[in-house]
Amino acid sequence: MMRRHAVTALLLLASLAAPASADDKSRKDYEVETVKGLSYNDGKDADSTRHKLDLYLPKGVKDYPTLFFIHGGAWRGGSKDQFAGHGKTFAAHGIAFVAINYRLSPKVKHPEHIKDVARAFAFARGELKKRGADVGKIYVSGHSAGGHLCSLLASDESYLKEHKLSLKDIKGCIPVSGVYTISGGKLLADAFGEDVDTLKKASPMSYVSKDLPPMLVFYAAEELANLDKQAEAYVAAIKKLGGKAEVRKISDRNHGSVMMKASKADDEVTKAIFAFIESDGKLKGKEEKK
Repeated sequence: MMRRHAVTALLLLASLAAPASADDKSRKDYEVETVKGLSYNDGKDADSTRHKLDLYLPKGVKDYPTLFFIHGGAWRGGSKDQFAGHGKTFAAHGIAFVAINYRLSPKVKHPEHIKDVARAFAFARGELKKRGADVGKIYVSGHSAGGHLCSLLASDESYLKEHKLSLKDIKGCIPVSGVYTISGGKLLADAFGEDVDTLKKASPMSYVSKDLPPMLVFYAAEELANLDKQAEAYVAAIKKLGGKAEVRKISDRNHGSVMMKASKADDEVTKAIFAFIESDGKLKGKEEKK
C-alpha cells in the first residue's frame, strides 16, 4: 500500500514536470508540427479538458513510429501540457509523440481512467494514419500513474477490444516508475475503491503473459514506496512465462527527475527509448540470444 507521503509526492511531481528545452545537438533536425487540443470524445459524457490530446509530428516524414504518452499524478492530477518538451524532442528525432489527458479521481474511479486511455489510443491511431504515421509502430508509455495505465492497456486487451483493436496494435510498452500491483487502502480508495476483485483487475501484474507486447520498464534509483520492487517483480514474472521484458534502474534519479530529464535527447532514458523504437521493439536480452 502506498504511504500518504508517497501519494502526496506523486501529486506534487505532476505539477513540477515542466517541459525542458528540446534544442539538443544530438537530436535529428526534423521540424516539428504541433496539433493541440484534439478532442477524442465528442459524446454526451465528453469532458472539455480531460478528453483532449496533443500531437507532436515530424514534418516531411512518412511511415514514422509514435510514442503514445500518458501523464502521471496519482490518478488525481497531472496534464498533457507538462510534456511539450518531450513531444518536441521525440518529433525532432522522427518519432511522433501523443500526449493525452484523461479524467481524474475523485470525479471518476477505475476503470474510467483506462477507458479514456483506450479511447484516446483508438482516436490517435486514426489521426496518425491520416497524417502519415506507420500505425503498426505505436509504442505506449507513461510515468507513475501513467506507467500503470500504459502497462494495463498493453496487458488487459478488453479495453482495446471495445474499439475493435487488440494487443497486436501496440508495438511495445515503456512504463516509467509505474505501479503494477494495486493493493488498495484508504489513500487510493477514491481512484480504485476497496473491492478486492476490482483491485486485482486493475493490476497489470494480473495479466502477465508471454504474449504481451515487448516491455521496456524503467525505475529510478530513489523511487517512491516500493515501485522499484514492483518493477523488478513485474518484469521477472513476464520473463518467467517466456515474454519479452527488460527492466532498467536509472542511477542518480528520483521518481520525478527520471521522467523530467527525459525531455532531453541526450538523456539516458530518452536514448534507450529511441533505441527501443528504432530497433522495432527489440530488447537487449532478446538480441543477445541470437
